[in-house]
This record gives sequence, C-alpha cells and structure tokens, in this order.
Amino acid sequence: MNRLMEVFEIFQNREVYFNKISKKEISKRLILSQLIVISTFVFLYGLVMGSYLSIIQSLVAGIKLFFLFITTLLICFPSFYIIQLILGSRLKFYQVIIIILSGFVLSSTITLAFAPVVIFFLITGSNYYFLQLLHIVIFCFAGFFGIKFIVEALKYACEKENIYPKTGVTVFSVWIVILAFVGIQLAWNLRPFLGDRGMEFKLFRKYEGNFYTAVIYSVKQLTGIKSESQPIPENTILTDSTDYNIPDTIELLKELK
Repeated sequence: MNRLMEVFEIFQNREVYFNKISKKEISKRLILSQLIVISTFVFLYGLVMGSYLSIIQSLVAGIKLFFLFITTLLICFPSFYIIQLILGSRLKFYQVIIIILSGFVLSSTITLAFAPVVIFFLITGSNYYFLQLLHIVIFCFAGFFGIKFIVEALKYACEKENIYPKTGVTVFSVWIVILAFVGIQLAWNLRPFLGDRGMEFKLFRKYEGNFYTAVIYSVKQLTGIKSESQPIPENTILTDSTDYNIPDTIELLKELK
C-alpha cells in the first residue's frame, strides 16, 4: 500500500518528488507500482469505453487499451533513452523510466477520472460518433498533462540538479511527436475499441482510410455535413464508382436494339 501511495506523490508536491528522483532516493520497485496503476486505470477506462456495445466488447477494449499504452512505450522508450545518453545525460536507466512512467500515471489517472462523464453520455443515449470524438478529446487532454509533467521533471533535472542536458528537453519534444504517431497507428490497427451498435462484434475490423479521415468523418456525421468519400462498409462488393439502376439499364438496351 505504501508503494502505491508513493506513486501518487506527484499530486502532492512535485518539486519534492523530482528531487527524490534526481537524488536517487526513490526505490526501483516504484516502477512495478507505476505499471500496476497504469495498467489498472487504462483497463478500467477501457471497460467503460467498450460497454457502449456489449460486455464482450467492454473486456476486449480494456485489454486492447492496456496493450496500446504498454506497447507504445516499449516501442518508443529505447530510442529516447539512447539519445539522451549520447547527449550526456547522467540520469540512470531506472530514473528515466520512473520519470516517463510518472507522466503516464498522471495521464491514466486523468483519463479514468473522466469515466463518470462517459458513463453519463452512455446512459443519456449519445450516438457513436459523439462518443468516438469524446474519447479522443479525453485522451488528448490527459496526454497533455502527462507530457507537461515529464517536461517539468526533465527541466528540474537540467536546471536544479545539472544532471540532464538542455538539448534533451528539445529531443523529448521530438520524441513525443514520434510517440503520438506510433500510438495513433497502433490504435488504428487495434480498432474497434468502442464498437458500433450497427455492426456485430468482431475482435478486429478492416476499414478504408486512416485515423485522421475517420475523425473528419465523425465530425461531419455530427454536424450534418455530407461527405463525398465515406468509409467503405465491410464485405461491400466494389464494381465501379457509378450506382447502376437495373430497370433503367434494361430499357436502355432495348432501345439500342
């Protein structure tokens, strides 16, 4: 219990927390506690997220969201750590992990805090496209504060403790962009998380387009703007871009004879 409470010390006094990390006064075991908190919180939010469709979708969404967070971090962290070593950082491996995971803890906590809001809109009958955009906004909002926390921690290590290079903060900004693109691409490949009530449950679906066109399409559906290019439904047989009217075609052939 004490270890879990230590995870949330960031909410009480950040400067003391940053100082402990810089002075190596925090146990390496904190990493496990952070991973438990992140995994639990994103899984719970995933349960709420997928409950729009069914219980099965709810469980699958929770597992997928957990996999998304952890895998994105595993893919992107090595590059950041190696680059900051090359730049001359004196932060140890576990210190860097704790700082990055602290940002993820903050993001996952804020995300879960919005679960009651999502439940409210689920109960009041909000449609699929509104909920889809709502989740995106929540993730962006939570991610902003998580990134802000990590930047503050790195600046503290740079300015107060002189164990982290100033260039490293700029590198982190670039790394965040890479992290975002990897996360978005992975999320697109793991879809659906929410699940459309107009379609049966499937573990994975194949859609035309990408994440960005899907967001634009959802906005157009909410605002009533007609889209010329809409996502192609699954199992649709494509022949030509023209919609053929069979009776009219038969009449045209008779006239030609």
